[in-house]
Amino acid sequence: MGTMAVTPPEAVTVRVPAKVNLDLRVGPRRPDGYHDLATVLQAVSLYDEVSVARWDDWQVVPSGSYAALIPTDDSNLALRAARLLADRFQITEALSVRIDKDIPVAGGMAGGSADAAATLLACDQLWGLGLEREDLLLLAAELGSDAPFPLLGGTAIGTGRGEQLAPALARGRVHWVFAISDTGLSTPSVYAECDRLRDDAPAPQVGAQLMTALRAGDPKALGAALHNDLEPAVFSLRPGLRELRDAGVEFGALGAVVSGSGPTVAFVTDSREAALDLSVSLAASDLSRDLRRAKGPVHGAQVVAVPRPD
Repeated sequence: MGTMAVTPPEAVTVRVPAKVNLDLRVGPRRPDGYHDLATVLQAVSLYDEVSVARWDDWQVVPSGSYAALIPTDDSNLALRAARLLADRFQITEALSVRIDKDIPVAGGMAGGSADAAATLLACDQLWGLGLEREDLLLLAAELGSDAPFPLLGGTAIGTGRGEQLAPALARGRVHWVFAISDTGLSTPSVYAECDRLRDDAPAPQVGAQLMTALRAGDPKALGAALHNDLEPAVFSLRPGLRELRDAGVEFGALGAVVSGSGPTVAFVTDSREAALDLSVSLAASDLSRDLRRAKGPVHGAQVVAVPRPD
């Protein structure tokens, strides 16, 4: 169980979803060290809640299922988001940032980035800045490639470093099972291994088959079209994840893919019942310590609580 933390009555709370990459194409390494990406992202119903309140000093208060894994120092992306806004608008007061974490940490599901996005939205509300969604997206992109998408939610195509977003047409609901591995993978090490394993890379472009499957709302076609260029690198660094992926497909998943740079493996099923059955089979196989079911697409970051009037 995570630690309990009382939210001050004057806090603003934002609920923000995790993401999964349905398609991730990685282009050549750029001079700035990043890679050009083409990706399709979907927001799924695993959520963090971030609460911000005025405080005597800057602090992060961890809470929730993964509280023990939340950094509380200056490396915390939510804290960096709050300070970015404070610097940008010459705000001198400090904040307490409480993170109630239910999105797996270091799992390729953009949990830290989601918290940064939520913090931007919460601080905008708390400080009455009146920022447009477009302003928030630009600020989020300064914090990291994955930070803008949780503000939008739904299903979107990402280009550039993944931060340039356009909504994608997706019909119906996808029922997901996420198998979360014991150990995280560092994103830079996965990209370095990806570069080592291949000679050259074409300019990235999302798969037409996947876009057709999304438009049709066909889970079987979607499962067949899932793709991630980083998978060979992830499997090279963590061979057990290939076994996990293959087991899920054997147990009836319609398709499987490593989410982002891993190590979470995402499985598509066609119903809530099928997702439950798959979870039971994977749990019995002992290949994954932590299994979560979710559906997508869901809305992006939303304010769920505002300060009570005096």
